[in-house]
Amino acid sequence: MSDGPESKEEASALQEAREEVLEHAGAQSVGDRSQYLLIAEEVKAGYIPEVNILNGCTLTLREGEVVGIIGPNGAGKSTLVKTIFGLLTVREGTIELRGESIANCSAHELVSSGVGYVPQTQNVFPTLTVEENLEMGVFLRPKTFRERFAEVAALFPLLEQRRRQKAGALSGGERQMVAMGRALMMKPSVLLLDEPTAGLSPIFQDEVFERVKQINSTGVSVIMVEQNARRCLEICDRGYVLDQGRNAYTGSGAELLHDPNVIELYLGTLAAAAD
Repeated sequence: MSDGPESKEEASALQEAREEVLEHAGAQSVGDRSQYLLIAEEVKAGYIPEVNILNGCTLTLREGEVVGIIGPNGAGKSTLVKTIFGLLTVREGTIELRGESIANCSAHELVSSGVGYVPQTQNVFPTLTVEENLEMGVFLRPKTFRERFAEVAALFPLLEQRRRQKAGALSGGERQMVAMGRALMMKPSVLLLDEPTAGLSPIFQDEVFERVKQINSTGVSVIMVEQNARRCLEICDRGYVLDQGRNAYTGSGAELLHDPNVIELYLGTLAAAAD
């Protein structure tokens, strides 16, 4: 694509179309709260005082679901999962797990409550072995290590094969498996994944998506922020398109994948960004 006037005009027209979508999107209705495992409703949060990245977005998660979050850079996708995991303060809105507020709970409280989180970067301890990384995953319940390691290694055979190897010596895709395995050591009911395929080769991206489906099949509900929007929508039960910290589109993965407006306004540009 050229950087000439035509491309700038196209970008401007695209932005105007997105702004119009947000103007008409309105607030998301949660409805019957009892049907959801986790609810983040009308959440506002950010990194700098008085500057919000999330501007009233809403997300729900049912038992057994995979929910995908896609959207352009700066849309607030990673900010949302960080806020759910207590890494950012909820300024307005509510976050509930099984009907109980978890807004602004500490990370260790959330882990104890059954919420696991895998950050996009710095998600392993590189100087520790694979086994030691997974031991860190059960620091709140060290006596469960042997049992949990066996169960997690059944999902990720690599962890057993490389258990004595330093995590820093692994490839990016292998480190991602260690990070996901460590988050599963406390047997969470909800797993938050922040761009798990970022920077990985297509082969390892496919591996990650397959592992997400496997994890979900064991009964873990998953919220996944993902740059590979099309692949994410292919495997998720429901998806959210965030833009400027607000809900632009919501629907099943299949609905969003085939929605002409989502394709035109988001999927094409997200694919280019992922490349």
